[in-house]
Amino acid sequence: MKVTGVELRRVELPLVGRFQTSFGTETARNALLIRVVSSSAEGWGECVAIDDPIYSSEYTDGAIDVIRRFLVPPIVAHDVRAIDVAPRLTHVKGHRMAKAALETAILDAELRCARMPLADRLGGTAATVPVGVSVGIAASIPELLEEVGGHLESGYRRIKLKIAPGWDVIPTRAVRERFGDELLLQVDANTAYGPGDLRHLAMLDDFDLLLIEQPFDEEDLTSHIRLREVSTTPVCLDESIVSARAAADAIRLGACDIVNIKPGRVGGYLEAARIHDVCVAHGIPVWCGGMLETGIGRAANLALAAMPGFTLPGDISASERYFARDITRPFTVTDGRMAVPTGPGIGVEPLDDVLAEFTTWSEWIVGP
Repeated sequence: MKVTGVELRRVELPLVGRFQTSFGTETARNALLIRVVSSSAEGWGECVAIDDPIYSSEYTDGAIDVIRRFLVPPIVAHDVRAIDVAPRLTHVKGHRMAKAALETAILDAELRCARMPLADRLGGTAATVPVGVSVGIAASIPELLEEVGGHLESGYRRIKLKIAPGWDVIPTRAVRERFGDELLLQVDANTAYGPGDLRHLAMLDDFDLLLIEQPFDEEDLTSHIRLREVSTTPVCLDESIVSARAAADAIRLGACDIVNIKPGRVGGYLEAARIHDVCVAHGIPVWCGGMLETGIGRAANLALAAMPGFTLPGDISASERYFARDITRPFTVTDGRMAVPTGPGIGVEPLDDVLAEFTTWSEWIVGP
């Protein structure tokens, strides 16, 4: 497939409510979309970088710059397959989110030509996948309980609470006591804690959690190992897992019981599938994380979560959880599950009128 042009497009979708984590508060999703065009098909990808480098070193303006100057030139006007993208871009260090967006768009176009759904390409076997919902840090315990109750009424099977120092044991206890022992409950710290917090985090053992996600810095595997020694709550790694090799190392060192796979964080869906395979080979459960994606990223995440090793509910959620209007057809939850797209490629396309309404900037890059 010869790529003849690449379009970069920023869209700003207001969130239905603020979403607060230990690293900041978001009120809108300022997403970067990529459209790859060839003589035979076009494909879409979404870059999950956020506006500021607070979740990772990547951020939206930086992603635009690196895609424009360094990632597109080796691709545009050349014959390329999705499997070739990562090897062609190895000279560019890091920038996995930017690379993932470009690879996804090429993979989408390639699969549309082949009339193959992304789930089939990745080895997915499920027609629907169980999903949970991520609940941000609330202004008060009553507000937290009201929000959790609303999500349960909407059919979500699992609740994930964002935690941070000063907002951890008490809100977790309140949710467990209010909604009972049958609720599938987990917490996510987004690297907010340090080595001195081990004993405090072990207090969460009282609440029979599915897991605690990434309590320590992404480079601090030692503290995750130590937490597993003093706590009975399964430890899940998120930000620390940037590749299949990183996953294999973390498992070998005994730093985790579970892995959260975010395709953007690891460089794309092909590498995400490799991480899945490494974890399955070692008996480590995986689940699909989310980054407030639009319908473009949400569709692709569902395809990934259809792989057999994804045995825990993912952070995929219905479109209405975050957006009053999504840029694709809305995704919905039925009995705690979401349907995996069956169309070719990622299985969805942006709605032209909605895309136009929310677009704040666009740029075309064409070959020589």
